[in-house]
Parts: sequence; C-alpha cells; structure tokens
Amino acid sequence: MTPRGSIAFHDGRMTEPVDLEIVPLTGERFADLGTLFEAGGDPRWCWCMYFRVRGRTWSNSSPARNRNELRQLTNTADAGEGEAPGLVAYRDGMAVGWVSLGPRPAYDRLAWSKLLRPVDDRPVWSIVCFVVGRHHRRRGVATRLLDAAIDHARSRGAHTLEAYPLHESRGRVAGAAAYVGTQAMFERAGFRVVELRRWDETAPPRPIMRLELGTRRRAADRR
Repeated sequence: MTPRGSIAFHDGRMTEPVDLEIVPLTGERFADLGTLFEAGGDPRWCWCMYFRVRGRTWSNSSPARNRNELRQLTNTADAGEGEAPGLVAYRDGMAVGWVSLGPRPAYDRLAWSKLLRPVDDRPVWSIVCFVVGRHHRRRGVATRLLDAAIDHARSRGAHTLEAYPLHESRGRVAGAAAYVGTQAMFERAGFRVVELRRWDETAPPRPIMRLELGTRRRAADRR
C-alpha cells in the first residue's frame, strides 16, 4: 500500500493567505479535522496513520480503525503524555489544512523503510504528510503549514527537523504523489538535502532533507 494522495503542489511560489490560524490538533478540534479528511481523497481512509504503523495497508485496516487510533494519539497528547500528532490550519473557522509531524520514533514505518530509514542516530523530528482542502490549494496553505511546523518543532525542543519530499527531477506531479511536499518547497524554508536514495537504479531519487532549527528565524520574525 502507498497513500494515493489528496493534495496538489507546484514548485512556483503561491499567494500566501494572511488569515490562517494554525494550531496543534486537540480533542476539541478533532471533529474539525474530520470534516477536512472526510471531504475525499486518501485522508478519508488513512487518517494520517500510514507512517505511524508498520505494515498498515489498504487491505488490513479501515477508516474507522485509523480514525480511532489518531483520536487516541490526540487524547494522549491532551493528557500531557505525548506530542500532538500534527497541526491544523483554519481559515474563517474552517479546517483547510493539516501537517503531520513529530519525533521520528513516532513513525514506525520510517524505521523499517528501505528508502527512509534513519540517516544516523541523531534525534530528529519528522514531517511526513500535508493535506490541503481542494478549494484552498495554490493559496500558500502548505507553505504556511510548513512554517508553522518548523516553529512548533522548535518550541517543543526539537533541534533538527527532517522531511522526505519528492525530488526536484519529478517536476509537477499528480496529487497522488505530492502529499509529502516537494524539494523546492522545503528548500525555500531552509532545508538541505543530506542524502539521496533510490529503490533501484531505475527509480527516481528520493531526498532526505534536514533543517537545523537553530539556524532559522521564526516565521513570524521574517514577516
């Protein structure tokens, strides 16, 4: 199983909305995220659990199971016993975007992936997925979510943030593949490629990118 996507990116700069509120997911906000996910595409099935559970496939799970597991993670964070599983972007009171991030060990699939296995033993936070509502794409929502993810990770004590976007050679791609973001998007935020990997000699490269959080100002300070 691979996630089949729900978000479209392009490598040019996007108009940046000024009226987004981006906040950690909590139990009180879970229904809002559900409205975004239930609008269609992969989130309606996956509920952003694909990277968190090794061996999770389209055939051995269900939307209800994935939703319940994400809710459990959210409730655990609300109780002060873990990290919020991601950030929700609101516009005019409606959830329009999502980014999944957290300490890398929270994403069990990364530890066992041939492509995305750890580069080294440094403690890092990972960004694994973006979702943007179909009527809010190409308006800078994903860019704002990335900025907020960087600031959030820093505020939670992370020193290094890692991402696994599509390589620049892929150019524009269908939404089915773009849920991880693009190399250009992360480069604009200050990330650098630390390693390139391939499934085999014919497969496109997959970059592992990192940002050292002490080297980048908060997004609010740059505006």
